[in-house]
Amino acid sequence: MRSRSFPLVVFLLGTYLGFAQSSPKVPKATLVKEEYIFENPPFPSCHASTIIETNPGKWMSAWFGGTDEGNKDVGIWLSTNTNGQWSKPTLMAEGIIDENTRWPCWNPVLFKSKAGKLFLFYKVGPSPREWWGMVRTSTNDGRTWTEPERLPDGILGPIKNKPVQLADGSILSSASTETRESWKAHVERSTDGGKTWTLIPVDPKTDLDVIQGSILTYPDQRLQMLCRSKQDRIAEVWSTDGGKTWGTLTKTELFNPNSGTDAVTLKNGWQLLVYNPTFKGKEWSNGRQKLSVAMSKDGKNWTDVYSLEDQPKGEFSYPAVVQAADGRVHITYTWQRRNIRHVVLALEQ
Repeated sequence: MRSRSFPLVVFLLGTYLGFAQSSPKVPKATLVKEEYIFENPPFPSCHASTIIETNPGKWMSAWFGGTDEGNKDVGIWLSTNTNGQWSKPTLMAEGIIDENTRWPCWNPVLFKSKAGKLFLFYKVGPSPREWWGMVRTSTNDGRTWTEPERLPDGILGPIKNKPVQLADGSILSSASTETRESWKAHVERSTDGGKTWTLIPVDPKTDLDVIQGSILTYPDQRLQMLCRSKQDRIAEVWSTDGGKTWGTLTKTELFNPNSGTDAVTLKNGWQLLVYNPTFKGKEWSNGRQKLSVAMSKDGKNWTDVYSLEDQPKGEFSYPAVVQAADGRVHITYTWQRRNIRHVVLALEQ
């Protein structure tokens, strides 16, 4: 019996060790700082923040603010952070078309290209079904900006989350369209530094309703896009050719209460996701009372590593996440529609 059982023990031990080696230890997330971006804001309601590190240690955030989402007085506001202090919010855009026509602004997205050009994308229009893309740019890290410019017809710009720029210089922006019948995701690709864009469909025949993707990078030109969905789960889709074509959208095991998410590929190759880990309810805001941070090495197996919010009720939603030059993770999110919360996490292997 001993001679027969010994190979089995060796086999099982080898299998266990192999499994342990293939399951890397998930980094630990610890809180460094948490704060509100502003006090006594010049608007009663705000939502949909974006954040970027313009230079090491220097930060910029934007969001939309006004009397309420969808009202015509809603504009795009921006604040900068130098030496740990956020500036008073500055109005960057309004939806004034002419003396008789005005529409709300929506969903700003900040992005800085490898060439150093800073973009502020946003939307203007009566609703997400009818809005159009706008952009302002800066070549001096936001000290001065170009006048607002409308994007070409059919190009919306990033709908909620930041674009990514690949090693070949191409910029990929996750976009999407909404109709009363369905939500569809697509990608807008630029190979000239953001001057012109090409639309790339993403599984247009899918039965899933998806918008507001985040693009993650992997070795060998593989990309993963994680999307908000109406199907109680975050949806995913993969590309194997650097975003030129995309596969089939499928549901992940990650809960989603039809609320915005964001994700980022870290310098060490890990993926980090910020999301509401709940189901949707009768009201649109149900499920937004919890907000968590999860991490994955392969984009398939996710582990929650930090709880940003866990309340009986309330709205903590629409996160934006980036990794700083010092390796720390910066997150902004909507806090009860009354403020933008800024959280800094340190990651330890």
